[in-house]
Amino acid sequence: MALVACPKCQKRISSLAKQCPHCKVDLSGNTESITIISHIECSNSLMNQSFLFLTLFIAGVVVWFWGGEPAQGLKSYFAIAMFVIGFVGYLVTRIRIVLHKRKSV
Repeated sequence: MALVACPKCQKRISSLAKQCPHCKVDLSGNTESITIISHIECSNSLMNQSFLFLTLFIAGVVVWFWGGEPAQGLKSYFAIAMFVIGFVGYLVTRIRIVLHKRKSV
């Protein structure tokens, strides 16, 4: 008996287990297809997060310049917060996508 990675959740489980105790996936059939599906789901999730942060970044820029002049007061803080969170989140997500592709199936 050895510890192996679950094809779905990547947590360590026994090689003799019929079902993952963490995610309850059935391990008696073809586990290669489970691994591929899990990888695709993770890729889709990362792309959705990337799109969300890019949208937040663009919304921050639009709020900042809405009306032709730079925002002032509370509106400027809100725009800067959206801009920074969107920009940093997008960069972090893109790095996660690159790392995810490096360990592709």
